[in-house]
Amino acid sequence: MSHNPEYSKQVLLQTFIDSPEKQQGLYRRTLFVVVISQIFGGAGLAAGITVGALLAQDMLGTDSYAGIPAALLTLGSAGAALLVGRLSQQFGRRIGLAGGFLTGGIGAIGVIISALTSNIFLLFASLLIYGAGFASNLQARYAGTDLAKPTQRATAVSIAMVSTTFGAVAGPNLVGVMGRFATSIGVPALAGPFILGAAAFILAGFVLLAFLRPDPLIVANAITKGQEVKKSNLLEKQSSKIEINQRGIVVGATIMVLTQIVMTSIMTMTPVYMKHHGHDLSEVGMVIGFHIGAMYLPSLVTGILVDKIGRTAMAVASGATLLTAGILAASAPADSMLTLIIALSLLGLGWNFGLISGTALIIDSTDPSTRAKTQGTVDVLVALAGASGGAISGMVVAQTSYAGLSFAGGFLSLLLIPVVIWSRSSQRMADKS
Repeated sequence: MSHNPEYSKQVLLQTFIDSPEKQQGLYRRTLFVVVISQIFGGAGLAAGITVGALLAQDMLGTDSYAGIPAALLTLGSAGAALLVGRLSQQFGRRIGLAGGFLTGGIGAIGVIISALTSNIFLLFASLLIYGAGFASNLQARYAGTDLAKPTQRATAVSIAMVSTTFGAVAGPNLVGVMGRFATSIGVPALAGPFILGAAAFILAGFVLLAFLRPDPLIVANAITKGQEVKKSNLLEKQSSKIEINQRGIVVGATIMVLTQIVMTSIMTMTPVYMKHHGHDLSEVGMVIGFHIGAMYLPSLVTGILVDKIGRTAMAVASGATLLTAGILAASAPADSMLTLIIALSLLGLGWNFGLISGTALIIDSTDPSTRAKTQGTVDVLVALAGASGGAISGMVVAQTSYAGLSFAGGFLSLLLIPVVIWSRSSQRMADKS
């Protein structure tokens, strides 16, 4: 009997069900493994963003289709988010996330082969597959929260996001080094960063496969099932709680989708606006660098604030910050680098507040038995919101101006206020029940 793997698994799960200390120990271990995988994942993430468009431009000989790589990465990420979520729900985080990262690594290898063979169709197909690494990188933020206490959840999300920054900052700075390495082995220089991307995503996948055990989602599910024994006479309360949880999912998703649209639309057109007004690439890079830093680096403080003062309060702070960013970007003199840096930094910070508070709401409102699948679905909506925000932004600027886009984005963020009011009414219902 003791050699039966299923029996051994049940015994192991029971030790976690019975021991809050063991649960917290596994929570800390899981968070450490997620941090390591996110550092690698961030490096892979940055490679595609940095040179994907340049590689397409080089292979096609025109910049007319240089935007296609970003669109394919986003579409691939959206589709993979759904699959990673469903795989995680059925087999655990380890299989879902590792599978996504390894698939992203295969996509990066496909990009390298397409550059060697000058096959544009293989490039586009490979970029679509490469998007799976992006989806896993985003969904890994959830893995550290499966065993977190309610007061630890936003902090756990923020730790995962900060660790992504280390790889994301290192990735672009290694573009030149990887280009020279690629040339030395007979690969086109622009494919060099994808060598880094392939290695980074595959390493992230193997780290999760090797060390993310026991699987945090499977353990969390077992703990929840163990607690259900005590809920025999609470059917009426359960049905009202399900309705409240559905509201929480809607609110969390809406916060993340709105902040993604506002952030992406203004960010996408800022480099174009700056180039039209005589700023060089180094100045554009500086503004976007501050923006990306503000998206991720404040995460540790944001996570603590979301856990301490509440999800909805930080969602309101997100809306106010994005509104300020939009007004500042719209009214900034075109030659004022300082004003643009402040505006884009606030834009990143507002997004950060929205993503972490929205993510925490999704975790609060889901049961482990459906959590990963729901999180995958929400991340699809967030990815598509980003794609649509980027696409619509060009049309808005063409019809109005960059200032018009910035004002519109800022005021769109005010929609977070009615969403939060609705959320608080649902919380009052929860308190009464």
